[in-house]
Amino acid sequence: MALTDVKAKQAKPTDKQYRLADEKSLFLLVKPTGAKIWQLRYRFAGKENIYSIGAYPEITLKAAREERDKARALIATGIDPNQTKKAVKVSQSGADSFGAIAHEWYAKQLPSWADATAKKRLALLENDLIPWLGSKPIDTLTSLDLLNNLQRIEKRGATETARNARQMLSQIFRYARVTQRTTNNPADDLRGALAPKIVKNRAAITEPKEFGRLLVDIDNYTGGNVVRALLAVCPLLFQRPGEMITMEWAALDFEAAEWRYTPPKSIKKKTCPEGIPHLVPLSKQVIEILSDLRPLTGNGRYVFPSELRQGGHVSDMTINKALKLMGYNTSETHCAHGFRSSARTMLDEVLGFRVEWIEQQLAHAVKDSLGRAYNRTKHLEQRKDMMQKWADYLDVLKVQAKGGNVIAGTFNKKA
Repeated sequence: MALTDVKAKQAKPTDKQYRLADEKSLFLLVKPTGAKIWQLRYRFAGKENIYSIGAYPEITLKAAREERDKARALIATGIDPNQTKKAVKVSQSGADSFGAIAHEWYAKQLPSWADATAKKRLALLENDLIPWLGSKPIDTLTSLDLLNNLQRIEKRGATETARNARQMLSQIFRYARVTQRTTNNPADDLRGALAPKIVKNRAAITEPKEFGRLLVDIDNYTGGNVVRALLAVCPLLFQRPGEMITMEWAALDFEAAEWRYTPPKSIKKKTCPEGIPHLVPLSKQVIEILSDLRPLTGNGRYVFPSELRQGGHVSDMTINKALKLMGYNTSETHCAHGFRSSARTMLDEVLGFRVEWIEQQLAHAVKDSLGRAYNRTKHLEQRKDMMQKWADYLDVLKVQAKGGNVIAGTFNKKA
């Protein structure tokens, strides 16, 4: 039963402390001294914790419930309310310290971040920056102070974390400068001071003979119907794996032989314009595969539904798991994203299609000679022809692979 102000007021001390329970894990701790403290019991990172809200009657039952709800909202987004309380104390004790300003910046940015992003950035602050920089006045920190801290992160092998930390430091100092707590941004001086990011291209088969063997292996895959169909259309459509697994029946127009979808916000704008629908022509081979699958999954939202999650689609690891089962090393030989590189290379070097048509079909942000931006219908007729010829070429590769005589350039090229 929920507490009332009357019950809280009438609670008398005893030889031992005791608790009066309210709703949603809030309780009033009554101590032998007569002190009454509002507390919230919660679990965080698998451990039980107590969050002290404050003393009664200074904090009323209504106010305690409001604070409880705020704390529970933080917990739901992966933030420990006790850590937030510590940050507030730091802020109050030293408003110009790095720790206080960092937490202030974090709180300002929090509403714009996804939960996973908020957790990662708070962990970076609490584990890698504040323990060494937090107590120092932000205006006294130098580039060398920041570099020493970042190199500490690098030395343990966390080079990506170090680069993220430098970016975060720059944003915190920029905020401090705007709010007139400092006049400089020493983090900006550290550009190029850390180990560069090593970019490794995703594994992809781009040689026709080997790709033909991959296509034969896909045809011979013995998994379930959904994954078999997904594998079969990946090389034909060569869209991003995340877009393939989330393909929806409503986005397919079999009569027009088109698939229209809007790339997600996670795709970089310079790679694919956010919010602009992309159009993928469907070859006869793709329509045949999807039409065969339709009686099985056509009543649901997704073309490739999950067997484990009701109403969901297959996981983002489905394609790579299937490739591994077929014996392909997805780190070194060929991965789900590799179908894009395979198509990009062979459409250009073997079939001779114009690069801008290929880039358009890859959903890359292509501008024409006049600087006009991406257009989902640009070169549509040419791309429809290209996609059909690509599908026909893959059929030829499979036939040649089965006969052991794949020869690059044996298919009619497109000038």
